[in-house]
Amino acid sequence: MGKLGRTAPASRRDDREPPKAGPPPESGPEAGRPSERRRALTLLKPRSVAGQVFLLQFVVVLLLIATAVVALVIQDRNRAIQEARDRSLVAAESFANAPGTAEAMQSDDPTAALQPHAEAVRKKTGVDYVVALSPYGFRWTHPDPDQIGKHVSASYNEALGGEPHQTTFDSSLGKAVDSTVAVFDDEGTAVGLVTVGVTVDKVTSVVQHQLPVIFTAGGLALLLAAGGSALVSGRLLRQTQGLGPVEMTRMYEHHDAVLHAVREGVIILDGDGKLVLVNDEARRLLTLPPQAEGKPVTELGLSPALAELLKSGRSATDQVFLAGDTLLAVNVRPVGQKGSSVATLRDTTELRALAGRADVAGGRLQLLYEASTRIGTTLDMKRTAEELTEVAVPRFADFATVELVEQVLRGDEPSGARLDMRRIAVAGVRQPAPFHPVGTLLRFVPDNPVAIGITTGQPVLVADLTTARAWQSQDPERAAKVIAQGIHSMISVPLQARGQLLGVVEFWRSEQNPFESDDLSPAEELAARAAVCIDNARRYTREHTTAVTLQRSLLPGVLPELSALEVGHRYLPAQAGVGGDWYDVIPLPGARVALVVGDVVGHGLHAAATMGRLRTAVHNFASLDLPPDELLAHLDDLITQIDEDAAAQGKTDAVTGATCLYAVYDPVSGRCVLARAGHPGPALVTPDGSVTFPDIPVAPPLGVGGGLPVETAELQLPADSRLVLYTDGLVETRDRDIDIGLGVLREALAQTEGASPDDTCEAVLDAMLRTRSGDDVALLVARTRLLDPDQIAEWEVPDDPAAVPRIRAEATRRLADWGLGEAAFTTELILSELVTNAIRYGASPIRLRLLHDRDSLICEVADGTSTSPHLRRAASTDEGGRGLFLVAQMSRRWGTRYTDRGKIIWAEQSLDSGAVADLGAFLMAEAEEL
Repeated sequence: MGKLGRTAPASRRDDREPPKAGPPPESGPEAGRPSERRRALTLLKPRSVAGQVFLLQFVVVLLLIATAVVALVIQDRNRAIQEARDRSLVAAESFANAPGTAEAMQSDDPTAALQPHAEAVRKKTGVDYVVALSPYGFRWTHPDPDQIGKHVSASYNEALGGEPHQTTFDSSLGKAVDSTVAVFDDEGTAVGLVTVGVTVDKVTSVVQHQLPVIFTAGGLALLLAAGGSALVSGRLLRQTQGLGPVEMTRMYEHHDAVLHAVREGVIILDGDGKLVLVNDEARRLLTLPPQAEGKPVTELGLSPALAELLKSGRSATDQVFLAGDTLLAVNVRPVGQKGSSVATLRDTTELRALAGRADVAGGRLQLLYEASTRIGTTLDMKRTAEELTEVAVPRFADFATVELVEQVLRGDEPSGARLDMRRIAVAGVRQPAPFHPVGTLLRFVPDNPVAIGITTGQPVLVADLTTARAWQSQDPERAAKVIAQGIHSMISVPLQARGQLLGVVEFWRSEQNPFESDDLSPAEELAARAAVCIDNARRYTREHTTAVTLQRSLLPGVLPELSALEVGHRYLPAQAGVGGDWYDVIPLPGARVALVVGDVVGHGLHAAATMGRLRTAVHNFASLDLPPDELLAHLDDLITQIDEDAAAQGKTDAVTGATCLYAVYDPVSGRCVLARAGHPGPALVTPDGSVTFPDIPVAPPLGVGGGLPVETAELQLPADSRLVLYTDGLVETRDRDIDIGLGVLREALAQTEGASPDDTCEAVLDAMLRTRSGDDVALLVARTRLLDPDQIAEWEVPDDPAAVPRIRAEATRRLADWGLGEAAFTTELILSELVTNAIRYGASPIRLRLLHDRDSLICEVADGTSTSPHLRRAASTDEGGRGLFLVAQMSRRWGTRYTDRGKIIWAEQSLDSGAVADLGAFLMAEAEEL
């Protein structure tokens, strides 16, 4: 009896053909694209860690899926073989034990009885063959009828013994399973055999239709695994930033070296405040336990403030904390989005000490810088000393005092070291300071530390005042008060400039640490800077005093007492120095008075000297009895000439731009004629108290008139009117317009009704100048008076010499009425000479006027010609020419002034008791000469 391999149908030919030989790798279209291969190799061999991890994950997943599929296939093949064994065995036993199988085998023609049934079973069960055999191995049935009756050479002893016999073999159709069982009759005798064969493919065909599903599931699993790997790799790629293994290794090495080799502590904490990572320096600085990682930072034994800062995770920069004896500078920066943070710790103990010394040095530099900008802002010695104390307190000292030599305070050059000085500045952190007040004259004893510094010119440090017996001996009571205030140390530094001792400054400490030797240098620097400024202020004071003295000497001292006016005046020099403001009151013939106010451009000695020149020029022009317009015109020409001469000599200081107001008041008529050149107009206060500003035509300032005519204005002033003349410094300042100033002046004058000129000056200055003015101020207030008509006598003189006796007689009677009989003889001679000259050499109308003004008698003769007589000394043989000579000898003064209609020759006599005696002596001397 044969096996399936020998009896089964011929195997099917394998449809697969061997692969055809392809072209060599270097040939074909691929040879022209090496870059694509390189890109493919690059993809196969990624450089980054993320790419390599992704590739590794992909290969692992692919291998796992392939292994799973192979295992499944192997498992399925094993299961298929077992199922094939079971199926063939079941089919064999079922056919063998089927009713009639044994009888059919014992029949005469078993093939006829069994062949149909065997084919039916084969087709229904799906096995490959169902073969019935005789006990001797001859086939009764077979799918191939040609094989029936043939002998199968195989041993079936095991099956004939009652045990099923199964074999697995390789056939041409693949692996197959054959099961053989015996068929027994009722007596237990084997009457035949049934062998059933089935190929494994018959069974696996059931499984193979499930392979697409298996492969699809495997592909999906592969895709899911690849996607997961891609996500993981992408995240790793982001976290590693595309670094390759070499870079990662190098980075780790650097990270490890930096983390553990740096001298700064590094701590990384998570969002819950737990320690994630700490380096060796941080362990040392914070004295952390070995297993500190993973513990909350609040449980590491740190200071509460430091632990709270680290736990909060908020940003911090160089916050200082004390960890044992170490000062730590802590910097905290949040990282990530989960509240993590990184903190760095730096030991700043030594750095803090160095920084402290640097801060001290920087503070001293800042102190000296402030001293250079804050000391010497003014040219006032007292203020400069106060600025020195303000800079030193409290930055350098708790108290500071300054004393200066008396000569320096006056602006004089100091002469040698002096131990007596006057205190001019005191400052301190507490008031009142326990020192001698400002203004005290101090005389230092020779062994006092201050006196030692003055003598040697070097700073002196007293580190402990409680043990300084020499200092205490100066004033024990005052020293006890100073020590009681907690003042413990002192530095005394002489104030020296250009080798001269100006004074001394003392620095005192009570709340700060005691002075040390390092403090001497900044103390000397402060004193040196202040000394230069004080010396500049001293020299300025000297120059200012000189200029003020010069200006005061050039201004009128005591104004004359006049019948025409009552005058009040004030002059205030500018805060920055003297200027060129000036005023004057000039008596004129005929009881008239000239009032002058002027202003010279600039300040200082040049302005003061120029003012004196202008005042002298005005006096000279006024002596010619020029009207105001002519006087200002002459003054303008004079200034122009002065500037031209100065320019020719290379001098740049000009007078051009000076201003002047000139007024002439006549107490007989009450008429006031005014003219001004660039100067503010006057204010007029009438007897009823009303204030006006008369409209006076203004000419250009002096020196820029260019020959333009000067116009005048005429005012009729009643008695007790006040004419107020001033310079622009009174009404105009930098922060106040002149219109506002004039309004304030109007209000101030309106409140002075009935006040004297002096009181008016005081009231005006109090209202107008709340503080020291930046410009000179000259103020002149004149209250007008009118001569009593009884003091005036006038006559019309006919153009006839015969009228002279009558006029002389009437004048004598008027003198008698005035009680001036003693002066009648002299007056008769004077008026006879003047009237006779007017009749002989003048022209009509001729008028005679006598004015009785206090201690003088004025005789005026006016005529209609402008010819002026000349004084000459007649020879002994001359019959005439002695008239004006006699007039000049018998008068205090005489002269000629011109009017619009002619001239006036006047003579003023003194009414003192010696006038007649002088006349007699003069006549006797003349008689002897003749």
